[in-house]
Amino acid sequence: MGKIFCLMGKSSTGKDTIYKMLRDEKALQLQTIVPYTTRPIRAGAEGVEYHFIDEQRLLKLEKEGKVIEQRAYDTIYGIWRYATIADGQVNLSEHSYLLIGTLAVYTQLCAYYGKDAIVPIYIEVEDGLRLQRALDRERMQDKPKYTELCRRFLADDADFAEEALEKAGITRHFENDNLQKTVEEIAAFVLSYNG
Repeated sequence: MGKIFCLMGKSSTGKDTIYKMLRDEKALQLQTIVPYTTRPIRAGAEGVEYHFIDEQRLLKLEKEGKVIEQRAYDTIYGIWRYATIADGQVNLSEHSYLLIGTLAVYTQLCAYYGKDAIVPIYIEVEDGLRLQRALDRERMQDKPKYTELCRRFLADDADFAEEALEKAGITRHFENDNLQKTVEEIAAFVLSYNG
């Protein structure tokens, strides 16, 4: 039976980069789950990191009973919603999967698929380095959203509080102070579930 490896961590811990490296590691044989969002498109293509939809489409999917998990962020630009949709992407009898999520995503996936099917991978980076990375990334955007960057940075402390991680049963942390080494550690961790 396959697993869903849920990659989590505060903003700017390197989740996107680690995700891409794990996804491309052929020995892991991980499929991807592309989440849905109502947020404006950031640099990137439709269907690669996200499916970009509007509120009406998300409401329709919800009415059809296809929303596995959903979360909303009240940003300075309005409410941005993110969701995992039962759209045929997941078949745990044939594959294992990799996705990026939050602690709320992890717990909701556990409720939907069962705790045994979901494996948490929690990434950490020292806060000063995270803030610098976030600032560097935001500067590259056509219209940097610095206020939203600050809101997310502060919200992460509550969202990923140590008590919340422990309550969810997440005790293993991967320190991303050396990208290649971190990816190798996570890859070995993933392979331990396939053996």
